Amino acid sequence: MVKVEAQRHFDVIKENAVDVISEPELLAKLEDSLKSKNPLKLKIGFDPTAKDIHLGHTVLLRKLRKLQDLGHTVILIIGDFTAKIGDPSGKTLLRPVLGDEEIKENASTYTEQAFKILDEKKTQVKFNSSWYKSMDISKFLSLLSSYTVARILERDDFSLRMKENRPLTILELVYPIIQGYDSVMVDADIEFGGTDQKFNLIVGRHLKEVFGQKPQCIITMPLLVGLDGKNKMSKSLGNYIGVTDEPKTMFGKIMSISDEVMWEYFRLLTDSDIEAAKKMHPKEAKLLLSEIITSFYYSKAIGKSSKEEFEKIFSQKEIPEDMPVYKAKGSPVDLIEVLFSAKIVTSKNEARRLLSQASISIMSDASSKSGTVKDSSLEIPASGLVLKIGKKKFLRIIL
Repeated sequence: MVKVEAQRHFDVIKENAVDVISEPELLAKLEDSLKSKNPLKLKIGFDPTAKDIHLGHTVLLRKLRKLQDLGHTVILIIGDFTAKIGDPSGKTLLRPVLGDEEIKENASTYTEQAFKILDEKKTQVKFNSSWYKSMDISKFLSLLSSYTVARILERDDFSLRMKENRPLTILELVYPIIQGYDSVMVDADIEFGGTDQKFNLIVGRHLKEVFGQKPQCIITMPLLVGLDGKNKMSKSLGNYIGVTDEPKTMFGKIMSISDEVMWEYFRLLTDSDIEAAKKMHPKEAKLLLSEIITSFYYSKAIGKSSKEEFEKIFSQKEIPEDMPVYKAKGSPVDLIEVLFSAKIVTSKNEARRLLSQASISIMSDASSKSGTVKDSSLEIPASGLVLKIGKKKFLRIIL
């Protein structure tokens, strides 16, 4: 009976996972947990380098919530200490150093947003500054001696930066060790992360053995593609959907993703029957996806009303399902610059000509504005807007 139940837990963990290190160890941990009736400690960490959690983060959080429902405990590490360094994973450039106040402000929102998904009663929140601030220099140096420079430089992003003569600080080199030591401090059974975190998670596995603990298992999950359809969802890239976005904004952003990306959102962000959704018209499937996700973070009533409003606005206009998306840095925007940067026009003079000829119009936004654009300075509402340029070109602008 224990083996059957352990296999059920294992299947939940493995669903959509990319790496499982290692499967025999994981099954053994699950069996021991069920026999002893001691829940496994599932570690996940976030550095509060921004205020909001986005849908990319929720791929991991959703997995952990399913395991909480099976009885396990999540240990949520808020990296208020490691945020001062900045995780170099996947970065080719030096990251800016954040101040204490900014980190504190960002961290204050993380737990509240994480509990939109996680079960608060089955979650332990730990700030890694609580053990690093009291660590003396001799212990810290001893920690650093537990890993070699050669192994650290095996990381692709580190070796690439050195090859291209880009800055790589000592702090960045020791970041994986500092993050990995968090696993020692909470004695994690399993650590979860995105595929870009695999190296850091392996360091944590190694350090647990160095400090006489059983090595943690490692589970990596796919990185959610952002609104640009190319890069992973990221606040810094501006291609994100925040879990605290207004319902209309959230709904509209999801509707802006490509049909190809849509199926990844279905797979990683919902428990829907994807095969059934694939039998639908792509537009109807995307409406369903947008309604499901918006309903989860707000309510079914709000999800339904967001869908109805979206359909009401767009059914009255001949607006294509797919169009370029431009991420504005703020509002208002210089429309001439936007059209040129988004490659809607080949020159700024062409943009000025279209504007002077009244050939640019607002098709829709959440404020129900519409009509011809007469000024190059254009206000962008929180929900974004859609422009028609000439007879056939369209552009969605989001904040």
